[in-house]
Amino acid sequence: MTGALAALSRNEVNELVERAGGKASSSVSKRTTLLVAGEKAGSKRAKAEELGIRVVTPEEFAVLVAEHLPPQG
Repeated sequence: MTGALAALSRNEVNELVERAGGKASSSVSKRTTLLVAGEKAGSKRAKAEELGIRVVTPEEFAVLVAEHLPPQG
């Protein structure tokens, strides 16, 4: 991840998703509602686009969940 999420581990990002009311997944399916994708998203991004799933950058995702982020200091 980049930006405000750069210091978080994968587990911490998954916990952030859950605190924000979502469910983290390692795959993309028709039940997926949002994909956070960096520059090298590859096949997951392609599948999300094919299914019409919203794709956001890590920076856009950080804005969406800003109130759930741990304080930076």
